[in-house]
Amino acid sequence: MNPFEDYTTFFVQAIGNKEGAISPTITQSASFGYGDSETGEGIFDGSVKKPLYSRVGNPTSTKLESILAKMDGGVACVTTSSGMGAITLAVMSLVSSGDEVISIGGLFGGTYSFFNETLDRFGVKTSFFDVDELDSIKKAITSKTKIIYLESVGNPNMRLADIDAISKIANDAGISFMVDNTVTPLMLKPLDYGADVVIYSTTKIITGNASALGGAVVFRAINEGEDKFKGELYKDIHKFIKKMGKMALFAVAKKRALRDFGMSSNGFSSYLTMLGLETLPLRAARVNESVEIIVNELDKNGIDVNHPSLETHPHNALYKKYFKAGTGNLFTIDMGTKEKAFKFINNSKLITVTANIGDSRTLALHMGSTIYSDFDQETKKFLGISDGLIRVSIGLESPKDIILDFLESYKASNI
Repeated sequence: MNPFEDYTTFFVQAIGNKEGAISPTITQSASFGYGDSETGEGIFDGSVKKPLYSRVGNPTSTKLESILAKMDGGVACVTTSSGMGAITLAVMSLVSSGDEVISIGGLFGGTYSFFNETLDRFGVKTSFFDVDELDSIKKAITSKTKIIYLESVGNPNMRLADIDAISKIANDAGISFMVDNTVTPLMLKPLDYGADVVIYSTTKIITGNASALGGAVVFRAINEGEDKFKGELYKDIHKFIKKMGKMALFAVAKKRALRDFGMSSNGFSSYLTMLGLETLPLRAARVNESVEIIVNELDKNGIDVNHPSLETHPHNALYKKYFKAGTGNLFTIDMGTKEKAFKFINNSKLITVTANIGDSRTLALHMGSTIYSDFDQETKKFLGISDGLIRVSIGLESPKDIILDFLESYKASNI
């Protein structure tokens, strides 16, 4: 099974129209006319399937949502205004003051701040663990633990989790398991490994060209028989399960997060995201092939490069188990000091210096002086942020050109 080839037909056929305008229609309207009061009533009670108000759904976004849900094998999807909006929607739809979250891995800085600072202000406690601390994760679960949260690939520490093991911990304890799959769409299908919710920043490789902010949350169906969400821990969403059945998690997210927090996607951004999605399988296949070629060559030349495809990486076995198609655009280079890292980036002729990842062009950023600049040393150490760390996101350029550029930059930075 080729996860990229399998989707080349699906995406272009699902996104394009056979009649009229081939390109998806952009519905750029904040509100919608109902026609009559009876229809309005039906729209609000859900019996009439027409647009209500763009804060809770836009027709262009709805089309994107249906495609992303099918991509991951979910029952439904909600798109949002950004990746952080997607994280917020997924988490805030389930937690209340006094609840607890377990967060695993080398988290993106914004995600870590959301859990460590923002949720804490709302009375939700988060415990953080490295991907290998399975015993500690089990011991940290309490009667108040609502969510186990995991990044598919540590951004930027490039550490991988044993997804089967963590899924078993979550499901044995009856706790929601959420996976941020931003870096690895198509490469990993978290719902197949027991996840309940899959989160994306569609800004990244899904759109792939820096044109549109966006996020998405994909939900599994609630089971007809036994289901952990029918347990006492999630009693505050039982009314949604009773009314919406298998669609309950989607309904909870719409009612308890999207409606009230307003992290809504818009028609134009969803349109641009669909244009990117059409070529995702082709771009993902290329960058995964390029990354392995590049990191192996850099490693041979004595550069301190971090990627799980390397035999020396501590999670190489997990890479081979879960990521046969690759782990996306990312790897890191450690230049030892901030000064050398700056020289490396500034000497490159190909690198675009930016905080984004997953673009069609090669990007890089010194982590310590940017995204993690206001983090204390203890937190930086936990997240794998060293003084000379550079996060690299490989683009569609020739890997030979990237290798030559990086080797020249490395040599110049060490003079």
